[in-house]
Amino acid sequence: MPRKRHKPEEIITKLRQADVLISQGSPVADAVRAIGVTSLTYYRWRREFGGLKSDQVRRLKDLEAENTRLRKAVAVLTLDKPILAEAAKGAEGLRS
Repeated sequence: MPRKRHKPEEIITKLRQADVLISQGSPVADAVRAIGVTSLTYYRWRREFGGLKSDQVRRLKDLEAENTRLRKAVAVLTLDKPILAEAAKGAEGLRS
C-alpha cells in the first residue's frame, strides 16, 4: 500500500480534529483511528506541528527548504576550497 504524504495544512486540520475528539472524552487511540493515521504518526506530528497555525507551518517548511539549499551550497564550497588551495600552490610553484 503506497504511503500518503499529507500536506502541512492537512496535518494541522487532522491534529485539530484529534484535539476535539480527545477533549470530548474520546481516548487518544480512538481519536487517532478516527483521523486515519497511526499513533506513531500522530505523536510525530504533535511534536513537529504542535501549536502551529497553517501560515506558520508553511513558513516553517519554506525555511527548512531554504536551510537545506544553503547547507548544500556550503558543502560544495567546503569541497572546492582545498582543491582551489592546491591549485594555487601549484600555480605559485610554476611562477618561481
